Amino acid sequence: MPKKTETILVKEKIDEFVRSAADRILEWDDRLDNIALVGIRTRGVHLVRRIVERIRQEKGVVLKTGILDITLYRDDLDDNPASPQVRGTEIGFNVQGMTLVLVDDVVYTGRTVRAALDQLIDFGRPRAIKLVVLVDRGGRELPIQPDFSGSTVNTKSGQDVVVLLAEEDGMDGVRIMSRK
Repeated sequence: MPKKTETILVKEKIDEFVRSAADRILEWDDRLDNIALVGIRTRGVHLVRRIVERIRQEKGVVLKTGILDITLYRDDLDDNPASPQVRGTEIGFNVQGMTLVLVDDVVYTGRTVRAALDQLIDFGRPRAIKLVVLVDRGGRELPIQPDFSGSTVNTKSGQDVVVLLAEEDGMDGVRIMSRK
């Protein structure tokens, strides 16, 4: 039996998210040199690049960016007997006193964000950490909420939210896919 797929966001809605996220981020700190965007690998990194480009177009400023690979910070490493694939973290700036904007494609249980927060704190003590996600699908296991999300969807057991971004997948879109 084929899996059921429902498209919930198309390219135009993802573009709208990028514009809105850029506007919201600019409201969080008057000093643009005090803001850095950090993307969680993989799709969070692509969203960061789009948001930073939008801010560059609007304000003529290029914000600092970083990349987190939270693989070794996950709390389920013991559950997977295969060796984890680590692709590297790139934080090339001092986080001390910065407003960090953590960006990911989807927030669900909160465990990925918890791992990202643990890793960010290892780099120093930022002034604030904000969370921006394209899709908030509910279902938290930890008390973590995004400061800004592009879309909120309620999913059922047996459903996954699949984010497609052109840089990774050749097209933009978000789908809910049933595993049955």
